[in-house]
Amino acid sequence: MVNVEKFIDRAVREIRDAAGVEKVVMALSGGVDSSVCAALATRAIGDRLVPIYVDTGLMRKGETEQIRSLFADADLRVVDAADEFFEALAGITDPEEKRKAIGAKFVRIFEREAKRTGATMLLQGTIYPDRIESEGGIKSHHNVGGMPLDIEFKGVIEPIADLYKDEVREVAGGLGLPAEIQHRMPFPGPGLAVRVLGEVTKEKVAVVREANAIVEECLVEEFGPWQCFAALIGLGTGVKGDVRLHGWIVAVRAVQSRDGMTAEPLLLPYETLARMAARITGEIPGVARVVYDVTPKPPATIEYE
Repeated sequence: MVNVEKFIDRAVREIRDAAGVEKVVMALSGGVDSSVCAALATRAIGDRLVPIYVDTGLMRKGETEQIRSLFADADLRVVDAADEFFEALAGITDPEEKRKAIGAKFVRIFEREAKRTGATMLLQGTIYPDRIESEGGIKSHHNVGGMPLDIEFKGVIEPIADLYKDEVREVAGGLGLPAEIQHRMPFPGPGLAVRVLGEVTKEKVAVVREANAIVEECLVEEFGPWQCFAALIGLGTGVKGDVRLHGWIVAVRAVQSRDGMTAEPLLLPYETLARMAARITGEIPGVARVVYDVTPKPPATIEYE
C-alpha cells in the first residue's frame, strides 16, 4: 500500500518541477482521481492550475449540477460540449473507435481552453489500471490509448499514474477531501457512451441515463457496491398495455472490487432485481427487457465497452 504522506510530498514536488512557471489545464470530473490531482496541483502551483469540467452530454443524471455544487468555491470552468461529442461519435459502432473519438475530442477542447487561458501543460488523472488495460490491449482508455499523438501541449502531467483506485482513495483521505468525493463510485471517462452498445445517439443516452439513475437509487444505499450501473445492450420484443413492443434491452451490473483489476458480481436478492426491472420498464417507455449480469472480471470487464 502507498505511504500517503510521502506520496503527497513527492507528487507535489513532481508537479511543481514538471510545470515550472507554466499554467496548467486539467480535467476535473468530480471523481476521486481528478479531485486528488486537483488537490495535489493546487498545493504545487496554486492559481496557475486551470480546472475544467467538460459536460460531454454523456454524464449521469444531475451530474453537471452536482459538480457545480461540489466545486462552487473553486474557479471551475464548465464547458458545454455535448453537441461536439455527439457529432464526433455519429456513425461509430466499434468500442475502440468510440474511445479514440472521445479521447481526441477531449484533447481538442483542452487545447482550445488552454489557448484562452495561456496554459501550455495538461494534467490528467490517469491511474495504473488505465495504463495496464490500454497497454495490454484490453481496451484503450480515453486518456491513454485513446489520446491522439498530435497534441499541442508542451507536456502531460500524470501525478497518480502509478496508483490503483484503492490507493487513490487513501491519498484523498490524506488530502482531507470530503467523504463523498473520496468514496465516489467510479464512472468511466467516456461516460455513458461505453454503456450504449453500438452507435451513440441522444435518444439512447437518455434511456440509459434514466436506467442508470434507477439502478443507483435501488442499490447504492442498501448494498454499497463498488460500482453499479445500467447499460443499453440491444433491442428485443416485449408487451406493454397488451401491445407488442420492439424496445430496448437494459443490462444491470453491480460488482464489488478492491482496485478495479478484478471484480465479483453482487448476488442480489430476487426481490431487489424484480423491483429494479419493474421500475426500469415502467418508468422508461422504450425499454422492453431488463437482464442482470453475473459475470466476474475476468473473464468480463466491468464496463461493457
